Amino acid sequence: MIDSYVHKGLRNKLVNELKSKNIFSENVLNAILKVPRHFFLDKGFENLAYKNQAMPIGSGQTISHPYTVAFQTELLQIKKGEKILEIGTGCGYQTSILIELGAKVYSIERQKELFDSTNILLHKLGYNPLLFYGDGYDGLPTYAPFDKIIITAAAPFIPQKLKEQLKIGGRMVIPVGENSQTMTLIVKNDSNNFTVSKHGDFKFVPLLQGKTR
Repeated sequence: MIDSYVHKGLRNKLVNELKSKNIFSENVLNAILKVPRHFFLDKGFENLAYKNQAMPIGSGQTISHPYTVAFQTELLQIKKGEKILEIGTGCGYQTSILIELGAKVYSIERQKELFDSTNILLHKLGYNPLLFYGDGYDGLPTYAPFDKIIITAAAPFIPQKLKEQLKIGGRMVIPVGENSQTMTLIVKNDSNNFTVSKHGDFKFVPLLQGKTR
């Protein structure tokens, strides 16, 4: 794996593009700058790695637009040392961004092929999240509560189990909807009281429920 000056230059160009799209967090932009997105794509897509577009990663899944990754991450307002639950590991790109921000990441992936390949890749790159193969709708009650929760696939509703696993004062970012999704921020005020705000329309692959595969 080679991260050349050309790749770094393209990342810098991407960061400038994200700034022009109103991504303001310097911490998030620095994380985008550090993580070689081309490492998470097949060789055939390497020349497109720093375009602001989604691309296939196998198992019917996609790597999100860099803007979407930055937008969700910025909404989370991550602080160093926080415990983050990620639903949908995918290729591990978002996972890596969270780790670069100093988070302790617990991530669930339901596609076995992706889970296996991403586990190998992340450790090869020096990232060491706790990865789990399972149903994201269930979360990880054994490891709860979490400071922040991020869902990287389209949920038709906000899973109650994930709300329960969020720490009081914590934030959850989730795209809600079926044909198109509304990026939704949930802040847990107390055990039964949540503040919900909406932050624009996005497009994600569906968050599947039930049997893993």
